[in-house]
Amino acid sequence: MDSSRSAAELADLLGAWPRGDGPLYQRLADTLRGLLDQGTLTPGERLPSERALAAALRVSRTTVVSAYDSLRSAGILDSRQGSGTRVSERIEPVRPDGWTANGNGNPMYRNLFQRDEGLISAACLATPALTGVEEAVREVVAEDLPALMAEGTYYPSGLPALRRAVADHYTERGLPTAPDQIVVTTGAHQAVNLVAQLYLRKGSPVVVEDPSFAGCLDLMSDRGARFLPVPLDEQGMDGMGLRRAVTEHAPHLVYTMPSYHNPTGTMMSAARRRELGELSARHGVPVMEDFAYTGLRAADEPPPVAAFAPRGAEVITVESLSKIGWAGIRLGWLRAPAEMALRLSRRKILADLASPLLDQAVAVRLIRRYDELSRQRSELLREALDHMEGLLREALPAWEWRRPDGGAALWVRLPGVRARSYVQVALCHDVELVPGAIMSASEDDRHAEYFRLPFAYDRPTREELVWRLARAWRELDRYGPVEADPVRLVV
Repeated sequence: MDSSRSAAELADLLGAWPRGDGPLYQRLADTLRGLLDQGTLTPGERLPSERALAAALRVSRTTVVSAYDSLRSAGILDSRQGSGTRVSERIEPVRPDGWTANGNGNPMYRNLFQRDEGLISAACLATPALTGVEEAVREVVAEDLPALMAEGTYYPSGLPALRRAVADHYTERGLPTAPDQIVVTTGAHQAVNLVAQLYLRKGSPVVVEDPSFAGCLDLMSDRGARFLPVPLDEQGMDGMGLRRAVTEHAPHLVYTMPSYHNPTGTMMSAARRRELGELSARHGVPVMEDFAYTGLRAADEPPPVAAFAPRGAEVITVESLSKIGWAGIRLGWLRAPAEMALRLSRRKILADLASPLLDQAVAVRLIRRYDELSRQRSELLREALDHMEGLLREALPAWEWRRPDGGAALWVRLPGVRARSYVQVALCHDVELVPGAIMSASEDDRHAEYFRLPFAYDRPTREELVWRLARAWRELDRYGPVEADPVRLVV
C-alpha cells in the first residue's frame, strides 16, 4: 500500500518547527527526523514535494530542498525519478505511539510535552486555580488526612463519599441519581476513553457534532470509529441531520457537548436535548454527553440530556472539575445506568485500578462549593471575553466570530483565508494555533477558514497575543495566500 501525506497534514505534524537555533532548513530537517524517531513517519512513506511543502509552511522552496538534501545525505530520505521523495526503507521502523491516531496531526497537546519559552500556545486551554481549591486542599490535610491514610484498599468506582456527593449534585439539579450510577475517573478525558472502549470497535458508526473536540475524536478514532458528522446551528446539533444519521446508520454512539460545545461555545437548547433523549430511547442508541468544557456559563442553562431522556434511554453524562476549579485537579466522573456504570468500572480497573484518594477527597469539598466556584470562574471569563473581543475589534476588524454562550474560547473565521496558512505565519510570530480542520471529522473544507482562539489568559498575555496575531495577519495580507511566489516568503 502506498503511504503518503498531504503537505497540509505534514505541516500540522511539524508544529512550531521554526523555533530554535541554527539555519531554518536545519530546524526543518531536525523536526522531520524527530517525526521519524517517534514513529509518526514510517519507512517507505512518501513525503510531499518540495514546492507543496514550502507552500504549506510558507517558506521558500530552497528551505525545503535544503532540508530534504540534508536528510538524503544522512540516508534518511530517498528520491527517485517518478516516485518522489520517501522515507528510506533501510531505516529501522519505530512502533507508532498513537499520537496522530486520527491522521489529522492533532497539535493540541504538543506544547504539554515541549514547553517553548516565549511561545504563546493557544492550542490547549489553561485553567489557573481559584482560591477555593487551595482552601479545599488545606481542609483535607487538616481534617481528612488521618482517615484517608487508614484506607487500605482501592475504590475502582470512586471514593464512596465522592460518589454520594456527585449523585446529590445531579439530584439537586433535577436529575435523580444514585451513587451506584457514578464512576469517578482521572479527568473527563479518561471517562470518554472508557466509554469509547466499551461501545466502539473497528468500523463503529459514531454521530458527532461538526466541528467537535479533536482530543475526543482521537480517542474514538483510535477504536476504529467511523464518524457521521452533523452540523451545528445556534441551538446545537442540527435536528434533521441528527434524525437522519440515527435512522439511516444505526450508530453505536452519539457524542455531544450540550453545555458548552467545544470549539464553538454553543449551548444546546432544551428542545434539542429532549429530542436527543427521545431518539436514544426510540432507537436504542447510546448517547454520551460531555460537560467538561465549561467556564463561562449562561444564566439559563438547561439540565443535562439525561434529565429529558425517557425510561430506557441509555445516556452517559461526563463531567469534570478541571475547567471550573483547576486544571491540576485531574478528577472527573461519569453518570450512567447502574449496570453500565459497573461495566465501565471494570474497564477503569484495567486503566489504573483507581483514581488517587487525596484528589477525590478534595473533590468532595469542591463539589459542595460547585455553584460558587462556577460563578467565580464564569465572572472571570466574562471579563476576559469582553477584553479579548475589544482587542480583536480594534486590531483585527476583518475577523468574524459569534460571541459564545459559554466555554473559554472564540471560534474565529478568517474571511477568504485558510486557517492552516495563517497558522504557519502565526508560528513565525511565536503563536501556536489550532486550525479548524483539526477539529472536524468531515471530509470537506467547511471549517477551513476557522480556528479556535482561547481567551482565558491574564490581561497582559491577551494583549501580547492579539498584538502578535495582528502582525501575523498583516504579513499574510501583504504576501497573499499560500500560492504566492515562494521567494517572497520566510527564508
